[in-house]
Amino acid sequence: MKLKPKTLAMVLAGGRVDELNVLTYYRPKSAVPFGGFARVIDFPLSNLMNSGLEQIAILSQFRSFSLINHIGSGAAWDMIGRYRGISILPPSTGHASSSWYRGSADSVYQNIDFIRYHKPEVVLILSGDHIYNMNYQALIDYHKEKNADLTMACLSVPKENAQRFGVANIDDEDGALGGRVLQYKEKPQQPKFNWASMTIFCFKPEALLKTLTDNAQADTTFEFGKDIIPRMLADQRRVYGYKFNGYWGYTRTIEEYWQTSMDLLGPKPKIDLEAWGIRTNLEHRDIRDYQPLKVGSRATVHDSLIYNGCVIEGTVERSVIFPGVHVKPGAVVRDSVLFFNNKIESGAHLNKVVSDVNSSFGQDAMIGEEGAASEHEVTVLGWDNHIPAGTIIGSDCTIYPHLRPEKFGRAIKNGEIIR
Repeated sequence: MKLKPKTLAMVLAGGRVDELNVLTYYRPKSAVPFGGFARVIDFPLSNLMNSGLEQIAILSQFRSFSLINHIGSGAAWDMIGRYRGISILPPSTGHASSSWYRGSADSVYQNIDFIRYHKPEVVLILSGDHIYNMNYQALIDYHKEKNADLTMACLSVPKENAQRFGVANIDDEDGALGGRVLQYKEKPQQPKFNWASMTIFCFKPEALLKTLTDNAQADTTFEFGKDIIPRMLADQRRVYGYKFNGYWGYTRTIEEYWQTSMDLLGPKPKIDLEAWGIRTNLEHRDIRDYQPLKVGSRATVHDSLIYNGCVIEGTVERSVIFPGVHVKPGAVVRDSVLFFNNKIESGAHLNKVVSDVNSSFGQDAMIGEEGAASEHEVTVLGWDNHIPAGTIIGSDCTIYPHLRPEKFGRAIKNGEIIR
């Protein structure tokens, strides 16, 4: 007989990241397409599946339709059956909980009844918007071994970049595996230590619920990094750091999203989707029903990921191409990420572009600069844009979704934002 799961996983997937700009205009960051066929949330969901953790709640708030549609029944991650499944928990109104989630900790606090109902031995809280491969069971085993109230996964980052993260000072109690958290600072101006929180938290349920309740009664902010971890340290709870040494894609900005996408390419890619065992919902956007990839006799393809449903008749180099994209003869796509159903007409050139779904580029349009090498020169287009023939758009530009053609009646200079 299958036993009731001892771990309840809660995935924080409701937020919109302003730095991701037009890619999160109509969707939460966790639902942003990634890797040519998947979504960002597929990485923590696949990690959960591969770790044997089967009771999952997804905390969603901002424009949830895309995310809910993608998760479906949970069958893509084998999350259907007795004592296993995916529950989506949006904010709700009622006698007890009656507001939007006011932060990451508040989203969990408003679902305390859900935690109590499942009576887990461990509550695993994850961000739904990072790219990485982790066996969570190893983290949980370490958490139990140390009898910790909280164990947080941490990654070593250069000190010059550490001010972007919550960072911990971890002792050497268990060497490379981890140790006791001695201090924690959320985005310090002058970091003194550099073990960055990955927003992967393993809690004793009673410690979590007590701290969430105390914070809700005494504080005006509701974040794990800013409020919950410091409160647990102040209360002399047993807080441990689990040291992670693998790849972690922190895709908070367009430049980071582009670079993480490029890490899929090359002779030795940093991200190996097959080895990582990434699953996705092939019913979403009808991915499973597309025809096989077609490559024309005069097409050139180099160092790229191109998926089913695409027709490549031109040149594609160092790019990630989602299903339904058509690159016509004489068109050139370099160092770019093209979401579903983009169309590039003959003679158009795209250089270092991230283009959302259902956009088209007219004949001889020039987007981005040839040979742009800086990671700060990515041009991003929101969905459902139709770039007229002959349009010139520079590098580091932002094009908002579904703009009228007259918006492109002139050359758009480097760094411009077109709304």
